[in-house]
Amino acid sequence: MPVAIITGASKGLGQALAEALAARGWDLVLDARNAGVLKETARALEAYGTRVTALPGDVTDTWHRTALVTEARALGGVDLLVSNASALGAEPLVRLEELPLDGLRRALEVNVVAALGLVREALPALRAAPAGTVVTVSSDAAAEAYETWGGYGASKAALDQLAAVLGAEEPGLRVWAVDPGDMATDLYAAAVPDDDGARPEPASVVPALLRLLDERPASGRYGAAALLEAR
Repeated sequence: MPVAIITGASKGLGQALAEALAARGWDLVLDARNAGVLKETARALEAYGTRVTALPGDVTDTWHRTALVTEARALGGVDLLVSNASALGAEPLVRLEELPLDGLRRALEVNVVAALGLVREALPALRAAPAGTVVTVSSDAAAEAYETWGGYGASKAALDQLAAVLGAEEPGLRVWAVDPGDMATDLYAAAVPDDDGARPEPASVVPALLRLLDERPASGRYGAAALLEAR
């Protein structure tokens, strides 16, 4: 069975994608910082009959990233690496004049540096896979200027560029930066706690990601909305 590493997988989009892959028979290595919630997620996914390894930790920790790849190799390799773990930089979000520089550093460390570190750790296994794939979860804030989203958006824009260059440097892989659009997630609630408007559930975005895996278009940046509309 193919093997996927998914960061930020205890809930939200990471959990929804993990469930969809488990239903397809994928083996999974899951990461999140909350050990209790991650354990519950893993236990639920095991009901699909797949092997699920849950490793709580922080993706900014070099040893944790190594452990994720080591566990995936033990399951058979790394066919898919999904960088979904994210940090906002400030909770709730604030204007750039108020953004703590330590918060910006944290967003860059989680969203960019750790994502590249995990790719570098997994790259030999990805190259050896029949269809090695990297997915980085982007945001419309990476391409549009929204007030208070500057630090987070800058980190996602940097991640988009890393994904684009990786796709050019690794033509044997597929590297997709995916903008999932608005979703009802804990991350959004922490970013804008006063916004109680209705938003799609993360599971509604998963068919877009599955379409990429099924059709394997060229490496690049894709919007979930466009992928869903084209179905």
